[in-house]
Amino acid sequence: MSDALTAEEPLTSGDLFAGAGGLSVGFHQAGFSSIFFNEFEPQFGETYCVNFPQTTPFVCPIETLTAARIRDNTSLHDGTLDVMIGGPPCQGFSINAPLRSEDDPRNHLFRHYVRLVLEGLRPKFVVLENVPGLVSFANGKTFKDISKAFESAGYRVAFKILNAAHYGVPEERWRLIFIGTRLEGVEPSLPKPTHYSLQRTNFTGGRDYTFGHAIGNRPQTDLFAAGLRKPTSVRDAIGDLPAIPSGGGRHTMEYMSPSLSPYQEAMRKGATKLYNHESAGVAAINLERIRHVKPGGSWRDIPLELLPKGLKRARRSDHTKRYGRIDPDGLSCTIMTKCDPHWGTFFHYDQDRIISVREAARIQSFPDWFRFTGSKNDQYRQVGNAVPPLMAQAVAEHIKILMARANRRLTKETERHAAGAR
Repeated sequence: MSDALTAEEPLTSGDLFAGAGGLSVGFHQAGFSSIFFNEFEPQFGETYCVNFPQTTPFVCPIETLTAARIRDNTSLHDGTLDVMIGGPPCQGFSINAPLRSEDDPRNHLFRHYVRLVLEGLRPKFVVLENVPGLVSFANGKTFKDISKAFESAGYRVAFKILNAAHYGVPEERWRLIFIGTRLEGVEPSLPKPTHYSLQRTNFTGGRDYTFGHAIGNRPQTDLFAAGLRKPTSVRDAIGDLPAIPSGGGRHTMEYMSPSLSPYQEAMRKGATKLYNHESAGVAAINLERIRHVKPGGSWRDIPLELLPKGLKRARRSDHTKRYGRIDPDGLSCTIMTKCDPHWGTFFHYDQDRIISVREAARIQSFPDWFRFTGSKNDQYRQVGNAVPPLMAQAVAEHIKILMARANRRLTKETERHAAGAR
């Protein structure tokens, strides 16, 4: 079978370290069919299965998974998978980790991704995502090891640090993305931004490995002139969702109003109900604190006597996002595994509560048809651990362009051989 994709063949993907399936959602929306996934945590795997019931699950440690087992339980043969996607655990690489150590076993799980490629799955493309902190971890050694591992497997690799906001996600979320291919006649590359953002980079590699033309360090008129759209705001994302009390909401409910923006309309596509619109409860003292914080504000708006002890001693320049209320006309901060006011800006912009699971999912660009399972804490974790589907979709659509280039090259070669034979 040819390495290039014909028009009649479906696009296929496999997902390692899948989590709840953020990468798979983006690839699904770009026309890929998920053949299998691997995930270690059963609750995350259950959510994936609920949303992609036709996909073969391997809910187990990746160390125990083999390419032979995948082939025996799916329709795949060596080299027939179009794209392998995956995001190995990133906690050990994050610049926010309490201790970044090469001895952390999570920092070596990417080698099992490469092992499955080498054992015979041999996808046409590989996509690996992680945190920007991977660039600086161990003085760049692990970053280089990943590139060399794919290159030794026969893949040409490109990488960039992408901001989800540059692809229409209403959130500042920077991710390192590797794309590799073994197809001849096409060089790997990353999708260019469609939107600009005003957020600056504050991490190693921010200057060298991002699409700097979409970062707001120049007049907005220049950004518009570059053909970039303005960022999607939080209000654009969640302004149509029903009001609920702190700790309230329901797992399943009806829409109470029409969509109010193109983004909301896109999120509602394919959904008949609203799922997971439930908010985490907070202590009474935090509810009192919330009432003093204006949209876009933070702990600095709270009277001194109501502040936690640590913040009473803090400098005004410290902890810039703690106890923050989201600015409805701006981007959200990075959605985390706990929408905890001690961690960042997670108060709703005009309701005195933490954002709901569905609101967090909307900000991450999960469509409304996607349902999260487990406890509320489980659901928040699944959302916060995910890759924003809209950014994943941009990567998937770009890979389709690269596949088309490979097809055109193959067609030209076939025509030349046919002409020579005559």
